[in-house]
Amino acid sequence: MGTPASTYRVQVRPGFDLHATADLAGYLADLGVSHCYTAPLLTAVPGSSHGYDVADHTKVNPELGGEEGRQRLVAALREAGLGLVVDIVPNHAGIADPPSNPAWWDVLKHGRDSAYATWFDIDWTRGRLLVPVLGDADAVNDLEFKDGDLHYFAHRFPVAPGTGEGTPQEIHDRQHYELVDWRRGDTELNYRRFFSITTLAGLRVEEPAVFEATHAEILRWYAAGELDGIRVDHPDGLRDPGDYLRRLHRAAPDAWIVVEKILETGEQLPDWPVAGTTGYDAMREVCGLFIDPAAGPAFTALDHHLTGRRTSWAELTHGTKYAAATRLLAAELNRLSKLAGEVTGAKQGLAELAADFPVYRSYLPDGARHLAKARSEAGRRRPGMGRGLDALTARLRNPVDELAVRFQQFTGAVMAKGVEDTAYYRWTRFVALNEVGGDPDRFGVRPAEFHTACAARAPEGMTALSTHDTKRSEDVRARLAVLSEAPHEWASRVKRWTEVSGFGDPSTAHLLWQSAVGAWPIERERLKAYMEKAAREAGTSTSWTAPNTEFEQALSTLVDRVYDDSELCAEIAEFAESITFSGWVNSLGQKLVQLAMPGIPDVYQGTELWEHSLVDPDNRRPVDFAARRELLARIDGGELPGIDHSGAAKMLVTSRTLRARRDRPELFTGYTPLEIEGPAAAHAIAFDRGGACVVATRLPMGLSRQGGWSETSLKLPDREYIDSFTGRDYSGARLSLAEVLDTYPVALLIRR
Repeated sequence: MGTPASTYRVQVRPGFDLHATADLAGYLADLGVSHCYTAPLLTAVPGSSHGYDVADHTKVNPELGGEEGRQRLVAALREAGLGLVVDIVPNHAGIADPPSNPAWWDVLKHGRDSAYATWFDIDWTRGRLLVPVLGDADAVNDLEFKDGDLHYFAHRFPVAPGTGEGTPQEIHDRQHYELVDWRRGDTELNYRRFFSITTLAGLRVEEPAVFEATHAEILRWYAAGELDGIRVDHPDGLRDPGDYLRRLHRAAPDAWIVVEKILETGEQLPDWPVAGTTGYDAMREVCGLFIDPAAGPAFTALDHHLTGRRTSWAELTHGTKYAAATRLLAAELNRLSKLAGEVTGAKQGLAELAADFPVYRSYLPDGARHLAKARSEAGRRRPGMGRGLDALTARLRNPVDELAVRFQQFTGAVMAKGVEDTAYYRWTRFVALNEVGGDPDRFGVRPAEFHTACAARAPEGMTALSTHDTKRSEDVRARLAVLSEAPHEWASRVKRWTEVSGFGDPSTAHLLWQSAVGAWPIERERLKAYMEKAAREAGTSTSWTAPNTEFEQALSTLVDRVYDDSELCAEIAEFAESITFSGWVNSLGQKLVQLAMPGIPDVYQGTELWEHSLVDPDNRRPVDFAARRELLARIDGGELPGIDHSGAAKMLVTSRTLRARRDRPELFTGYTPLEIEGPAAAHAIAFDRGGACVVATRLPMGLSRQGGWSETSLKLPDREYIDSFTGRDYSGARLSLAEVLDTYPVALLIRR
């Protein structure tokens, strides 16, 4: 079916399988998307709720409905005129349940003699394959030998031929693997993993046999005309992403391929044979449009008042990245240090260079300038290490040096764990900015910057506002953006709430206040689960590896107080309600902009209505599709919805924009900023896609304060237009924004 006009992401999982997804086909077609886009479908570890821990690449996950379910989905989509895009995971495989992964099971059983030994990136110089699964060092005494396998409670491991005699401990000592305390994984692991997750083992897809075996099923679907697009998960973990993507493109030359590549501000995608990224860069630009840049100093002052922190974002992230490199990823750092040989201070130098690396990774020879920048910064921070740093960088810039190859894989993990999964939870100044692909140090995006970015955007790359990986949903960020228009009122509330709570960690408390207000009304247990995860990710007062039960109980008590203290609860609810309408305005604006801007828009499941989710697993909660079908039918029946708690206005904007892109693609082939004149010009963003003109309100609270649009006008090409949302006709070269936006704060003007 070629390049999608748009996609709709469905989190296919055991609780919402392929049959349930097939039942959505008619609704998705009515909504206006051209392609259904699913989470990974290959067989994952049993019970997986997300599918990224693929254990068997040869078949569709039976827990999702198996091949029968996939065939039913394909048939339903084709009948509805829709295509299919599937997420794949080339970087790693799930090994939490060894029997479910035939290749890993064979490696455990036969070691280096296994036919699958080359599948996994294992350092055999250690001798035995370290498997960090035991509760503590003495738990080896809990091993049992039965039915020919070693058992550790629910875990089962194979026994090499001829080694099954004696006590379980004696049998264990003869294996090609060693079961050890799970805490040893971060420092001693001898296989590459996904970030710091020991139950996801890195795959060597650079080996032709591994590529063929792990992609055969996906490519079979493509060859049969049953797969139109591929979303590639985590290419930065691969040894050579460019080579991998070229092989994938050769194998599926007509497929629409996008990569989950997170670009830092100003960074360009390498010259790969792909349509583009999965859209985190677009997310930063779109969401930033609705944040007032002028509020930055006020939020910085509030953060200083609450925490006493004077550390910059750059200093904070340097510290968290260095900690990730030397602690969470110590095993990977040790492996690099071995490759560095006799270089003086190699381990510290490599950690420092990784902490100073300004982007996720380089793709040598592309990106050598990033290494040069890291070397310069490392020299400033560690002036006594100059000679060692020079020796390291001389090797790290050489594309064929094994040290350079593995260092490129290392820096991406350091960035992800140090920034996304740690710093984002410590730097709570204004968490609407703390998003994957975002930049918490840049307060908002001005229209001119947005226009420049759109003019350069890959026309066939994906754009997104919410994903399964975002820290909070688009509507939470949209409501939080309103705080940037009322920074002093927010500061007053936060100071009072923090003082009343008496909680000893004001940075975490500030995260709680923002999360509660952004997602209100939110159930108590959802907020508790989120705050516990956030606190453990931050790693300051508690952590995943060493939970501080006293702190976590105090945090739980603080969340309880949000609901049980009637005065505090009433004030939070009242404040959230006071900014809700402005948040809806922002939500409609960013939705329209994202759906209509250059790129292929994705709609994350359920976000065609208001959707106030926090980080996973909160964003994988069930979606009420029946209610959405009914609401869309009412709108199609002629109902012009108001902007209220039902979210129907968002459904209107989403469906009409998606249908316009699908049915009138010729109107979405260019990009020209539209001129806005008048006293409220700063409160609108407008552009022409080549016959489809977008107008959206920004900074709505400020607009209201100055009395509305007044004489502000929009300059258009002198033609006749119809607004897709209201059905009104317009003509002429200049339109009054007060007239165009009197029903909704957004308009999609389609050239007649």
